[in-house]
Amino acid sequence: MAVSSQLTAFFHQMENLGGVVVREQPKLDLDLYIQNYDGPTRFERLLLIGKCCVPLSVDALKAAVVESKKGRNVSQYREAWECIRIAAPNEPEAARDDAWIDKTEAANKAETARLESELKGYRHNLIKESIRMGNEDLGRHFESIGKLNEAIEAYGRMRQDVSTTKQIIDGGMRLVNVCLQRRDWSLAMNNVGKITGIQGENEKSLQAFAKVVSGVALLGLGHFGEAAKNFLQINFIVPSSEYRHIISANDIAIYGGLLALATMDRKELQTRVLENQSFRTFLEHEPHIRKAISLFVNGRYSSCLSILESVRTDYLLDIYLQKHIPAIYTRIRTKCIVQYFIPFSCVTLESLDTAFAQPGQTVHKELVTMIRDGELRARIDAKNKLLVAMRPDSRLEMQKNALDVARAYEKEAKERLRRISIIAAGLDIPATKKQNYTTAGSQEADEAWYGDEGNWPAATQHTTEAESH
Repeated sequence: MAVSSQLTAFFHQMENLGGVVVREQPKLDLDLYIQNYDGPTRFERLLLIGKCCVPLSVDALKAAVVESKKGRNVSQYREAWECIRIAAPNEPEAARDDAWIDKTEAANKAETARLESELKGYRHNLIKESIRMGNEDLGRHFESIGKLNEAIEAYGRMRQDVSTTKQIIDGGMRLVNVCLQRRDWSLAMNNVGKITGIQGENEKSLQAFAKVVSGVALLGLGHFGEAAKNFLQINFIVPSSEYRHIISANDIAIYGGLLALATMDRKELQTRVLENQSFRTFLEHEPHIRKAISLFVNGRYSSCLSILESVRTDYLLDIYLQKHIPAIYTRIRTKCIVQYFIPFSCVTLESLDTAFAQPGQTVHKELVTMIRDGELRARIDAKNKLLVAMRPDSRLEMQKNALDVARAYEKEAKERLRRISIIAAGLDIPATKKQNYTTAGSQEADEAWYGDEGNWPAATQHTTEAESH
């Protein structure tokens, strides 16, 4: 009971801070899930689950504490310890390890001083390769201890000393990884663009890395359509070890499938997702996503939404998806309702509730919002409880098109008459004279236009006479 009350207080605090709290048991297995990742993203994902998921909170926070002590980032350890201290104070991991903190901080400080001293010596000797390596070592050190701003500065200084294509690519990739850790999506896109077109030894791996980073960054910026296109273009042949410090192969299937459902029509889903051989291989890792897409393409919208709702809990525990799940799911629901309604002139609200509403709820408010936003061309008949389609008036549209054509014809006729009048009055300038006049720096052009005596041309004389009259 004590642990339960402390967990309740912990998640009440998380809710007050604006965090997402998942109280249902997710389908993911924590140990198998975290094995798909390497590097800093392991800690980030464990900590997020610990802060958001009530059933897995204690296990995730304990794993986050252990993970943080494998590295040298003291701030990560303190953050995980602070959470588990409140959520489960009786756990062994809740006892603060001051000895490890003091030892790690002292080692980090000594290593920083050593690397900065070495870099200063390299700069004094003006050896470009040594300076580049010194900046790289310093950047990796800052990245490992959590000083991401200093890491970006160190990696940025490497660029002026690079001498090979591999060095350019490596430096760019390190900058991109730090930008992703900082959630600086625009800077990540900017840096990945600088290495995308470079021809290197492992071109396929670089392309896959660029697509992964672009997809994650565009997702972070809320550009769902462009993000989906990048995820759908990732080559499955490239081993996941090239990008598992960011996302896993399962994540590619989830991100690409969900975003495609939210932004593409049925034809695009069929050709660009289900018939995409490379992406279909990713979908083998997440068969429920493939099934949801197939159901949507086949017009079984309520079944599609049911599958997505069954895994919503898992997706709310993803570090990149969590913030965007409400918007993505709303887009998919809107598409399903619109597609469901297209074949009908009117539908009863009861049938819509049966297909799309949760038990005991109604979609009435959702329909009102869709109509106001222009996503659904219909009106609600409250008396008869019907959703009635608003079909365009073909006769009105034909008359409007006829008037537009008439106005365009009248405008063109006026312009032609004006041109005829200008020519009849002798006010037009021949094309050859226009060309000669524009080459003002040429003496021959001046003579051709003004004549030997420097007189005004005939066209200008006509204009002057007309103005005097």
